[in-house]
Amino acid sequence: MHADAEVQPAATVSTFTQLFACTPPGARRARRLVAGRMDLWGYPHGAEANEDVALVVAELAANAVRHGRVRGRGFRVRLVWREDRVRVEVMDARGERLPVPAREPDEGGRGLLVDALSEEWGVELRPDGVYKTVWAEVRVGAAPG
Repeated sequence: MHADAEVQPAATVSTFTQLFACTPPGARRARRLVAGRMDLWGYPHGAEANEDVALVVAELAANAVRHGRVRGRGFRVRLVWREDRVRVEVMDARGERLPVPAREPDEGGRGLLVDALSEEWGVELRPDGVYKTVWAEVRVGAAPG
């Protein structure tokens, strides 16, 4: 007997990956390039979806620079856009330094940003324990079209 296969609707998936210097200018460049990529994907500069993804990248990139820096190694930003959400991934070289969920913002007002702007977030460790990826899923809605 054959089971009828369910036809899945087509889904558009796009990715963007870039390696950056693990420095404050590298973190700023990551935010600018991500905002530009979001614009290319149909979420214009100044739109809420563009701003939300760029802010999450800025926060995770700043954390990679501050807490994940290893001399001679950069951090990687990867975006995966699928339908109505963007998965933001920032990988750095300090697998032993794990983020903890922020209950209160720090002295600069940071800490609750990723929680507030994402549907969920987490950390994945590579099996070798050297690198970690901090990820967040941001709902962006369908691209204006």
